[in-house]
Amino acid sequence: MKLAAALIGMSLLTLAVGSADAGSSDEIRIGQTLPYSGPVSGFGAIGRAQEAFFEKVNAEGGINGRKVKFITLDDAYSPPKTVEQTRKLVEQDEVLMMFGSLGTATNSAVHRYLNGKKVPQLFVLSGATKWADPQKYPWTMPGMAAYESEGVVYAKHVLRTKPGAKIAILSQNDDFGRDYVAGFKRALGDKAAGMIIAEQTYETSAPTISSQLSTLKASGADVLFGVVLGKFTSQMIKGVAEIGWKPDLLFVPTSASSISFLEPAGLDNAVGLISSSNQKDTMDPQWASDPGTKEFFAFMKQYMPNADLSNSNYAAGYHYATLLMAVLKACKDDFSRDNIMRQAASLKEAKLPLLLPGMSVSTGPDDYLPFQQLQLRRFNGKSWVGFGDVLDDR
Repeated sequence: MKLAAALIGMSLLTLAVGSADAGSSDEIRIGQTLPYSGPVSGFGAIGRAQEAFFEKVNAEGGINGRKVKFITLDDAYSPPKTVEQTRKLVEQDEVLMMFGSLGTATNSAVHRYLNGKKVPQLFVLSGATKWADPQKYPWTMPGMAAYESEGVVYAKHVLRTKPGAKIAILSQNDDFGRDYVAGFKRALGDKAAGMIIAEQTYETSAPTISSQLSTLKASGADVLFGVVLGKFTSQMIKGVAEIGWKPDLLFVPTSASSISFLEPAGLDNAVGLISSSNQKDTMDPQWASDPGTKEFFAFMKQYMPNADLSNSNYAAGYHYATLLMAVLKACKDDFSRDNIMRQAASLKEAKLPLLLPGMSVSTGPDDYLPFQQLQLRRFNGKSWVGFGDVLDDR
């Protein structure tokens, strides 16, 4: 009887361990939610590139002998849908981790759930400061430079090049918008009150932002900081041109800088637009002979031959996938969820193929921000051209 009880106990323990690290035995099951439909569906290219990337990984033997099963589902950029799809991935598909899901509100909807389940929520595609909080949420790690840090970099550029600027701000009315504006104002310091002469916000459910643009133009501002995303990027760039407003400096976040968002506005209207990045623009001729860029193009030619290479979301998907690969390779033969997080929080000056020169990725148990450096870049009508030094938010 005692032996039977012991065997039952061992079986239950085995089941418990197996369920705790689902997806870590015969294959590495990775889950993701992205907006393949809805207002920011252009970001779906990120997931398609990653599907192809892991197809390549599997064709080359997998990771330490294990094949990857990558499951990416549409959440339409809708938090309730994100909850539904994430629960399916964790409870039915038994993924080992969630990786590279996009959006602040969408990831917020499953933040507590994933940490409660002790499921890694790795490299969240949102720069909200909340993702880098290892004390409260040890299972979540951001995959982008913090929005506040990016806001700081833009404000520093304004102070350096146009200290007498009259600034207008258009921002999305959520954590995404508020974090950017907070960093921007922090860097302006005491000058913020005098330099910022108009502010407008918009809801993601709004059909247009034309009234906000008209109000901001009427303020007399000569600098526009547009914290916009998806279709609102196109609307802002086109709208500014249509009302004959020509601010001296016009900024958009890195996350709004994809060519797929600029094209609907007319690329001519986007000339002079300023953004930032830590990633090489693969369409910029200066990187044509760069080994990392050539590696990316070889991958695209073999696995996504019909993709529009000018869409930077494909390169972004590849970029983030190489970051995850650095973590997975470091796991060696231990693909427990604990070790996944341990390795993600132990990166030491990791170099990625598409990371800009002079930049690397380092993390620590108390420092969950993988990207803390940026370079400003300006759109010339065809591609983004970097300028100035590598910057941080200090």
